[in-house]
Amino acid sequence: MLQLLLLLAGCVLLWRLVLRPEARRHPRPAPALGAWQLPIPEFLLVAFTVLAAGAGAQGALGLLGGALRQREIWIDGDLWIMLNGVAFQLGMLLGALAGWFFTRPRSTVATAGAPSRRPVLAGVVTFVAMMPVLTAVNVAWTLLLDAAGLPIDRQNAIGLFTNADSPLELIVVTLLAVVIAPVVEELIFRAGLFRYLRTRTPRWIALVVPAVVFAALHVDWMTFSGLVAVAPLAALAVIFSLVYERTGRIAVTMIAHGLFNLNTILLLLAGVSA
Repeated sequence: MLQLLLLLAGCVLLWRLVLRPEARRHPRPAPALGAWQLPIPEFLLVAFTVLAAGAGAQGALGLLGGALRQREIWIDGDLWIMLNGVAFQLGMLLGALAGWFFTRPRSTVATAGAPSRRPVLAGVVTFVAMMPVLTAVNVAWTLLLDAAGLPIDRQNAIGLFTNADSPLELIVVTLLAVVIAPVVEELIFRAGLFRYLRTRTPRWIALVVPAVVFAALHVDWMTFSGLVAVAPLAALAVIFSLVYERTGRIAVTMIAHGLFNLNTILLLLAGVSA
């Protein structure tokens, strides 16, 4: 019932903000996102730093796990997978912050329109308005995969949540999904890759490339688990890029992303397939 109300509210917002004739006739405000002036070699160095920091954090966790096993302290397999995800995400966050800190003196941002003054409200509105679109894309994509005889298994991360059998596991996977992943992924894919490409490539490339990479990283390509999420996640990524460009605040998409993941968790807790 609540999900139906959410979809109805999303349809109303989508109509008022995007689809109604008055909204389409009204001149759009200038994008609030300026150009990111950073030389290509330094951008590639930042990207390498982000990935290396993520891998390094996982390596450090592995050493810690080995030390614990020597003391005969064992961590459940699913919990260990979750902790590896947390370590990788936090490592990438530290790498992104380090890259930003060291390139900031040589990185300039062109003047743009005024950024959103209400990022929380904008994040909530974005989440609600995008739900009908993502639902429609999800239904169409699932039917297409099923018709083609391709697997429609859910993402491995969702399996970890549904299989969690301890409060600690639930806390870890919820923290990862609702807080850590939205912050890290929005910094990397929207504030990083999209923002860098949008003034250096045709706009459609800047929108599509980060979206495809973002969606592809959520699939286990050995088993094709999570293939069903590719189109919805790609659509979500494009929406987030457009919203980030319009509002100039990465906090807006972080909040919308976190709410989207929280909604998925609540559906799982309610026994609804997500």
